[in-house]
Amino acid sequence: MPVRTKRPAKTLPQALRRTRDTFLVYLRVECGLSANTLEAYSRDLRDLFDDLSSAGVTNPDDVTPRVLVAHVASLSSDRSLAASSVARHLATIKVLFRWLHAQGRIPENPADYLDQPTRWKRLPSVLSPKQVRALLAAPRPDPDAPDDAPPLWVRDRAILELLYASGLRASEVGALGLADLVRDLGVLRVTGKGDRQRLVPMGVPARDALDRYLADCRPRLVREGGRDRGRVFVSRTGRPLERVAVWQIVTRHARAAGLEGVHPHVLRHSFATHLLAGGADLRTVQELLGHADVATTQIYTHVDRSHLKDVHRKYHPRK
Repeated sequence: MPVRTKRPAKTLPQALRRTRDTFLVYLRVECGLSANTLEAYSRDLRDLFDDLSSAGVTNPDDVTPRVLVAHVASLSSDRSLAASSVARHLATIKVLFRWLHAQGRIPENPADYLDQPTRWKRLPSVLSPKQVRALLAAPRPDPDAPDDAPPLWVRDRAILELLYASGLRASEVGALGLADLVRDLGVLRVTGKGDRQRLVPMGVPARDALDRYLADCRPRLVREGGRDRGRVFVSRTGRPLERVAVWQIVTRHARAAGLEGVHPHVLRHSFATHLLAGGADLRTVQELLGHADVATTQIYTHVDRSHLKDVHRKYHPRK
């Protein structure tokens, strides 16, 4: 993935700046988008309005299809963005101008002339069950740690178990609250993208790992004053673990297990793929993952090839 060079912020014309700020408020308040999604929209809008300003556009009324086409073309030619990133930028542009047109702030929608770029679907990376077992066993006690040190490896193992057992996103693990644990039923109340909530089972190994963390590790990490904010997973200082910290925990233990290129979403991909390979139906996996559209879940049907080989071997006349 190409590294984006951070460009210096430009001073925008007042009308463009007001449009950007009002649109972001609309996305946050009325659409209820998550902080991560808002951040992505904000980056896309910064790039768009910088280019509009450089092209001499000072007001949304002045935006033409030609200006938008030039901006989209520059994303791949000048900034070397991947097709998936260009597609996301394009989605941001379409939502913005659809909103402006619906508000009556522009007479026509110039983004109607933009076509969605064709993209190859990139199959997600998936671990084998053997690799998953190696990763889950990677957190171990530190022999050099003082006797009174909190056993952080217990926390890390609980995180890894939940990521794989329940298919959680890194941000969902960090946001998990003590009130979200329905331990008697063995399920989690997870708040995903768009603040959509779902109940997800966690399985016996994950529940055991979580119980051990809550009993042996977390009480030794939390501090007085409510630093933990009621979150399940906390850092050495008793503060909630953020998404980046969860990412670092996964990659560190993956390297210890001899695995490369493993991050939290790889465990989520593995969760979905292994369920489908085991016979789960697509709609159930969609519900467990919290996907709004089943089309997003369908990519996992292309990952596991063992079932296709079995069918071919069983039914083709020339085996």
